[in-house]
Amino acid sequence: MGGCLSKPKPVEVKVELNLLDKEKEVDLMSPNGKASPFSECRLNGSLGHCSDEDTMTLRPHRKHRDYIEASVCHVKDLENGQMREVDLGAGRALLIKEHGEFFAMGHKCPHYGAPLVKGVLSKGHLRCPWHGACFNITTGDIEDFPGLDSLPTFEVRVEKEKVIIRANKQALQTQRRSKAMSKCSAVINSSTGFSHVLIIGSGPAGLVCAETLRQEGFTDRIVMCTMDKHLPYDRPKLSKCLESTAEQLQLRSSDFFQTYDIEILLEKEAVSVDVKTRTVTFRDGFKIEYRKLFIATGSRPKPLSYKGKDVGNVFHLRTPEDANSIATLASSKNAVIVGTSFIGMEVAAALTDKAHSVSVIGIEAVPFRKALGEKVGKALMKLKEVVLKSGKVLRADVCVIGIGSSPATAFLKQSGVHMDSKGFIPVNKTMQTNIDGVFAGGDVVTFPLALRSNKKVNIPHWQMAHVHGRVAALSMMGKASDIKTVPYFWTAMFGKSIRYAGYGDGFDDVVIQGDLDELKFVAFYTKSEEVVAVASMNYDPIVSRVAEVFGSGKTIRKRDVETGDMSWLIDKSSQ
Repeated sequence: MGGCLSKPKPVEVKVELNLLDKEKEVDLMSPNGKASPFSECRLNGSLGHCSDEDTMTLRPHRKHRDYIEASVCHVKDLENGQMREVDLGAGRALLIKEHGEFFAMGHKCPHYGAPLVKGVLSKGHLRCPWHGACFNITTGDIEDFPGLDSLPTFEVRVEKEKVIIRANKQALQTQRRSKAMSKCSAVINSSTGFSHVLIIGSGPAGLVCAETLRQEGFTDRIVMCTMDKHLPYDRPKLSKCLESTAEQLQLRSSDFFQTYDIEILLEKEAVSVDVKTRTVTFRDGFKIEYRKLFIATGSRPKPLSYKGKDVGNVFHLRTPEDANSIATLASSKNAVIVGTSFIGMEVAAALTDKAHSVSVIGIEAVPFRKALGEKVGKALMKLKEVVLKSGKVLRADVCVIGIGSSPATAFLKQSGVHMDSKGFIPVNKTMQTNIDGVFAGGDVVTFPLALRSNKKVNIPHWQMAHVHGRVAALSMMGKASDIKTVPYFWTAMFGKSIRYAGYGDGFDDVVIQGDLDELKFVAFYTKSEEVVAVASMNYDPIVSRVAEVFGSGKTIRKRDVETGDMSWLIDKSSQ
């Protein structure tokens, strides 16, 4: 099958991937980085039980068998700004002390299960150390993404200098809580060609939009249409967990959608939008009118011209079926990845355990040079460069193409919805397009980023799409909310994860602390004399700490990070 690469350009590079030391992480996490020079800045208390055995005596509540009480520590065991995981017998909880007051909540992030005790506590909310999700420590509500669920909270009281937690046993086990949601009050036939809110796309932007509407008390009809044949699923895991099924990646169950009256029409491709009649037409001829429209169609892979398009072993990774087929066909065979995008490199890393050989073809010798800089790109993997000559053919039993993507907005060309020259939809701070009642979010938009003085940018991150969905829903409800989040991105390869926060487009220098060779580092991306983004490996929760500083509106200067002194990252207000 090497024909797909039979005529490469002379500038192309073959990269043989040598597997790095495998420090396998639980659910794609990175170790906490014990060698981190920033460890002394951590505010968190130690893990585990208190030393006083008497404080851990369990006392099941006599009246309510579903609840359990435990005296977990002495009031002086925690300083202000500290956190501790405590065991209640039926499960663990996170105990927090801020401004002299105690709070107790779930100890695992409901997104990917990160230990929140290693997160960042600041001004009444807690930020996840892995992917930046934020939770209110009083209510447990999710305040920033990624993730869909909030945290359970537990009653805390102090008796005779002992801190006592009373918790629901089931909540201790699940470690997650869905916000209260309304239902549709009208009786509507599913074939009715009208929806008060129509959502095109079933990614995180569309799903969060629908859920936020219900959380805010919206009781009219919501219809979500998608080209997919599956219910919404965790797409970022496709390139990291190639053998996962759609059911395993599912974000919400079919029962969830039925319970909250969020209708989903699968395998429905929108082909046109008429903003005058407020009608969307689909490829199968079905039409549906709307009062409010949310466009969140995501992106489509950029095409590549190659021979043998009718063969079955060339893939653009888009669906669980694609991922499963790639894993199966690559088993003990030769795999070729065309393109050094994050997805392409994640697939390459995922195949190193399965394939006989993995080769990556790219026009740059160093992957991620534009996003992460040359030094970090070189550090992420060992490279062996071979310039391909004309006519060189690579043996490929399976070929994965990952050369980038473009917005899936072709169906809007005659709609009147404004698009730029690249096909992106410009929106304002409430996610509204140039057409009243038409909103857009996710990969398809350019939006004003507060972090960069409201410059219109496109940030195709999973986390950012969540934010767009929520802001759009609030806008539809007349509860306009600005986009205040800090962009947060992650990638995982060879059992290691790299975190990234900020917006580093156009950076002109990189300040690195730590050891690149040991893959324990933090990289600060600067533009002129200002830090605009940060990336790290094995330095959790440094990226979440910097995200907190960005989110507070403070400016980080280049000189602040060149010294290696990170004491300015500690939030004194929580102490």
